[in-house]
Amino acid sequence: MPSDFPRSRRVAEQLRQELADILWRDVRDPRVKGVTLTAVEMTSDLEHAKVWFTRLTGEPKDVIKGLQSATGYLRREIGRRMRLRLVPSLDFIYDQSVERGAHLSQLIDEAVEQDKLHHQDDPAETGH
Repeated sequence: MPSDFPRSRRVAEQLRQELADILWRDVRDPRVKGVTLTAVEMTSDLEHAKVWFTRLTGEPKDVIKGLQSATGYLRREIGRRMRLRLVPSLDFIYDQSVERGAHLSQLIDEAVEQDKLHHQDDPAETGH
């Protein structure tokens, strides 16, 4: 399990930072603009990395295609920057947690607003 291997966690965090920098500075594919990397999980042997992302624009499927088409370049740059003996394979996964959180927050706001309206109209609440 990755959480049992401190080196894999350190490498995963550095990998996330380096990938984010490369995507922001160097990758020109419009499908990957506005991508935020939320987490990276490495296997204990450092051969495979799961990279979770969110996006500001675009469909997740299109973003994944853009990321997959840039994988060769990303791995080459990672190898150069991090000087790893073996550059991990990259598996990109859309992280829905941010989207779900925003949706839940919106639902809570709507419920609070409805509750305020309900109590405003209720004569029993105002003492009349």
